[in-house]
Amino acid sequence: QVQLVESGGGLVQAGGSLRLSCVTSGRIFSNSRMGWYRQAPGKQRELVAEISSDGNTNYADSVKGRFAISRENAKNTVYLQMNSLKPEDAAVYYCHALTVYGMNYWGQGTQVTVSS
Repeated sequence: QVQLVESGGGLVQAGGSLRLSCVTSGRIFSNSRMGWYRQAPGKQRELVAEISSDGNTNYADSVKGRFAISRENAKNTVYLQMNSLKPEDAAVYYCHALTVYGMNYWGQGTQVTVSS
């Protein structure tokens, strides 16, 4: 059974930092493309950042230079370091895995709140 479990969300002041973590079970991690998405109230879920199995990264324009995605295969964990947070970054952040077989898996989400 594949599970993705996020942690690290919370309340932070604008300009602050948070680091999200997502631990994956089910032996899919090392060959999967991992990503972080977010969804704010009334908005569609959007890609924030993603990282391939060999470490290539891609970011939404809105977070470039402020967020960094990384992965630690030995721990089946993907991270999202978020710096210089803005109120518009507030959302539920979801971890996503895309396996080599085209299967999609999602975490339950973690809330990020940014106060101005």
